[in-house]
Amino acid sequence: MTDTQHEQLLIIDFGSQVTKLIARRVRESGVYSEVHPFNRVDKAMLEAFNPKAIILSGGPNSVTGVGTPRADNHVWEMGVPVLGICYGQQTMCEQLGGSVESSDDKEFGRADLEIVADNELFEGLDKTERVWMSHGDRVNAMPQGFEIIGKSNHAPFAAIANSECKFYGVQFHPEVVHTINGAKILRNFTHEIADFKGDWTMAAFKGEMIAAIKDQVGEGKVICGLSGGVDSSVAAVLIHEAIGDQLTCVYVDTGMMRKGESDQVVSLFKEHYDMNLIHVDAGDEFLGLLEGVSDPERKRKIIGGTFIDIFEREARKVGGAKFLAQGTLYPDVIESVSFDGGPSVTIKSHHNVGGLPDRMDMELVEPLRELFKDEVRALGQELGLHKDFVERHPFPGPGLAIRCPGVITKDRLDILREADAIYLDQIKKHNLYNDIWQAFAVILPVQTVGVMGDERTYENVLALRAVTSTDGMTADYYPYSHEFLGETATRIINEVRGVNRVVYDVTSKPPGTIEWE
Repeated sequence: MTDTQHEQLLIIDFGSQVTKLIARRVRESGVYSEVHPFNRVDKAMLEAFNPKAIILSGGPNSVTGVGTPRADNHVWEMGVPVLGICYGQQTMCEQLGGSVESSDDKEFGRADLEIVADNELFEGLDKTERVWMSHGDRVNAMPQGFEIIGKSNHAPFAAIANSECKFYGVQFHPEVVHTINGAKILRNFTHEIADFKGDWTMAAFKGEMIAAIKDQVGEGKVICGLSGGVDSSVAAVLIHEAIGDQLTCVYVDTGMMRKGESDQVVSLFKEHYDMNLIHVDAGDEFLGLLEGVSDPERKRKIIGGTFIDIFEREARKVGGAKFLAQGTLYPDVIESVSFDGGPSVTIKSHHNVGGLPDRMDMELVEPLRELFKDEVRALGQELGLHKDFVERHPFPGPGLAIRCPGVITKDRLDILREADAIYLDQIKKHNLYNDIWQAFAVILPVQTVGVMGDERTYENVLALRAVTSTDGMTADYYPYSHEFLGETATRIINEVRGVNRVVYDVTSKPPGTIEWE
């Protein structure tokens, strides 16, 4: 729990994969919020946290089931506004005397919400709103004191309210971008109903986190894994502002970096920031340990373990650093870790979350753990970080390893590096870089027949990926023109030996993830 002087909103998590989007939407309007799993929220926690309002998230369970999650009963006794979303609405109704049914009349995806009563939750909205549904169960009887304020074709109680108690429930998900005015609905709840001032900013976060880092670290030394990406760069500069020369940054060249990346990162950091920086060339070590490994989870865990081995070695060289700093973000956590006993499922492990070995003998410093990517960029601007760092597309800690499905070899990485460099050059040449959240190439474990110079070829397939997003939790593919794709494919095939076919990935997230592994 963060030590903050700001008004706080508590989000009780019932296991939805998009719970963290609620926090992001709430923070966009200047309201500090934290997410805590339902099974760690009891009366004592609620009184200690002292929320000004509470939001109950969605979740994968059925309220009609035995032993499924519920909110602590003290939630209803605190006298603060409560908003239940999807499963949160259903458990609110069930706990307060209404009822929920399993229905064959399910709703998944976009739906039209008909607003049937004036209510402060929908202030400023049209009578019909496009929303996003994802439910099988639905409310079939409201608790006493509630009224229907919105309905859809398949959910007669799609939105309900008890304005006297300030309890509200919606069957749809206002936190996702597919609910067109979802941010407005959440802002109505926080600012109009709960009367938040909206005074939480990146400047405030910066000051509070610098104080928290000083308090955690004391006189100890910190070693920070610097990849050159936005996350680790912002974390390094923030920690350096807090503790100065107690920080040593270690840039590890894993042999799986993009073309020219190591030279660029090291030179930029040495040029712009007066901090301790060690450059470790560990390509042979990583590639040796990954030889013959094709399973993506094994790759991630090998990479995570090897990173820690190297950090521990470097920590000893700088006099025994007691702390390891990482640029871990909220999306890393939600995709990697299910809370103990909770209902959410693991999508994939991240090398800096799920891949850390148990024997690690350093304490973690993760100042960005509660932030989304766009918030990290805002913090980077607040810190005066060079635009070459702040504006960079995300690059995963495991590097090109997870863009090389199947067995990793130096030859395959070299092909991928060259093709990826051409792809990014094309994007910048066409002035598309800042319109795209993330773009990269993937070398597939597939070879296809081709004809080049009247000769038969049997070479690699390269996939191109580019997505638009604001937080990394949801994403859509970037709609390149066919002319751009054709020009880029031609350049790659002509300039990179070993590629004879290029394809473009048009999968959104969900159902896919942004990275391929």
